[in-house]
Amino acid sequence: MEAPAAPHDPAENHPAENHPAENAPAENAPADNGPAVTELTVTSPDQMRELGRRLAKLLRAGDLVMLTGELGAGKTTLTRGLGEGLDVRGAVTSPTFVIARVHPALGDGPPLVHVDAYRLSGGLDEMEDLDLDVSLPDSVIVVEWGEGKVEELTDDRLHVVIHRAVGDTTDEVRHVTLTGIGARWSTADLSALTA
Repeated sequence: MEAPAAPHDPAENHPAENHPAENAPAENAPADNGPAVTELTVTSPDQMRELGRRLAKLLRAGDLVMLTGELGAGKTTLTRGLGEGLDVRGAVTSPTFVIARVHPALGDGPPLVHVDAYRLSGGLDEMEDLDLDVSLPDSVIVVEWGEGKVEELTDDRLHVVIHRAVGDTTDEVRHVTLTGIGARWSTADLSALTA
């Protein structure tokens, strides 16, 4: 005679319902919530420069920073603050006519490569002569007007968008959105910039 079958437990077919802790993600597992985004308001050129100095503390060799904003939004002012924070040589000014400037580090930090892609209509192919792919591992590269032109350099980048009032205005208020893209920025605390 055969032994009777054990009673059927419906929870056996749904182990997650039976033992939720076994199937839940680990507490320390990184969550994939998409890009890291921080928004803040800047009310003067001095504050924009200070934002650059604070942002420089988060940057390291190999970082690509893309700056987007209207003419006069403060992209070069932000980069000037980055240069001060990175402690590089030379005054950071708009490289519009030379396309790119290299500011060597005065200390142990990385050099700053400042690129203005405003006059470049093509993508990375047109910028190939700048050898940004060669410079990237050892430098911090900041590209004004780089959206749609330099994303192919790396999967990891910080995109800074600066919004300002347009038209005939003396309004100094800027709304800055920082979006960290890729694994490099998934753990960076961009919210520290608002402190």
